[in-house]
Amino acid sequence: MPDTAAVTERDSDAPDVGELTPPDRTLMGPGPSDVHPRVLNAMSTPLVGHLDPSFVEIMNEVQELLRYTFRTDNQWTIPVSGTGSASMEAAVGNLVEPGETMLVPTNGYFGGRMQSMAERAGGEVVTVDAPWGEPLDPVDVQQAFDEHQPDVFGFVHAETSTGVLQPNVSELTDIAHDHDAYVIADCVTSLGGVEMRVDEWGVDAAYSGPQKCLSCPPGASPLTLNDRAMDKVLDRDEQPRSWYLDLSLLEGYWGDDRSYHHTAPITNVYALREALRLVAEEGIEERWARHRAVAGELKSGLQEMGLEMNAPDEYWLPSLNAVRVPDGVDDGAVIQHLLDEYDLEIASGLGDLAGDIWRIGCMGHSARRKNVEYVLAAVEDALAEQRF
Repeated sequence: MPDTAAVTERDSDAPDVGELTPPDRTLMGPGPSDVHPRVLNAMSTPLVGHLDPSFVEIMNEVQELLRYTFRTDNQWTIPVSGTGSASMEAAVGNLVEPGETMLVPTNGYFGGRMQSMAERAGGEVVTVDAPWGEPLDPVDVQQAFDEHQPDVFGFVHAETSTGVLQPNVSELTDIAHDHDAYVIADCVTSLGGVEMRVDEWGVDAAYSGPQKCLSCPPGASPLTLNDRAMDKVLDRDEQPRSWYLDLSLLEGYWGDDRSYHHTAPITNVYALREALRLVAEEGIEERWARHRAVAGELKSGLQEMGLEMNAPDEYWLPSLNAVRVPDGVDDGAVIQHLLDEYDLEIASGLGDLAGDIWRIGCMGHSARRKNVEYVLAAVEDALAEQRF
């Protein structure tokens, strides 16, 4: 028999943690976005094993749905087990070999993350410059290629830190391919919300996160590579520095063999499948149009208050609206007021734009007119508190 006194003493040392009761927020920041009830319901369904025949069929369905959403026929299209940064590092860490040169942009926070990942992979990094708040100019990209002859070129399609959408994607990929370079596209804030055509635009590899325009909890992050890029991965002279994100090993699990590599985040894959089903039911082009229309109403309402967008109209990113903080207004106080009084989340700026902008998302299930009306009323009230 156990010593009752000893058991009681041990129990008294246990943490006293109550039932989980997070606040019920309206998520209108840079991510995550509100999750559709169907996706939450999918996450409550029973687990099966990660090699169960039924889960293998689910894997096939997720891959097909991802191909539709990326607008690609790439065989090698998978959800990476991890957040969007994991799919980012899988793309960069597998395509950049030690001693190779990667060209990265300087016009936002996430170009800097590309640089860090390429350097950790053993690559040499060179940059193509543009101010924060502007896209890359194809002329500058051409000059950077002529000067540096990079092996890999990365660009951010939808820069979350600045609210800028990169136009002229095909022009950029044509320049890279004329120099036999590989193109990696950051689609974290565009996939499922802003027009992105991987095959038509000549992108060799693209990655995303599920928690933005797909309105899915983070944990299984989209990645696609064409045959040219995957051939490079499989023909490397040196193994990638990450075992977990080595695509030549993941190919055994997500390819034809379905052999064990790691235990996939089964519940997150369920969630991603349901989120992608919602994309397919709505229609990808209709979904792009909805984001533009609803975010357009948000943008117009903010401008009617006298607020200024960070990005010019021609580079405006519907899924992430970067709004200039007016002179004399405390950006943090506005954010806190929205949380305290409205259970509403928006975010401040990153990097060079910290304190200068608010970042207001309009993504996925959050991109609804009632949410836009709620944000506009709440922001107006918060500004009135500061007599703006």
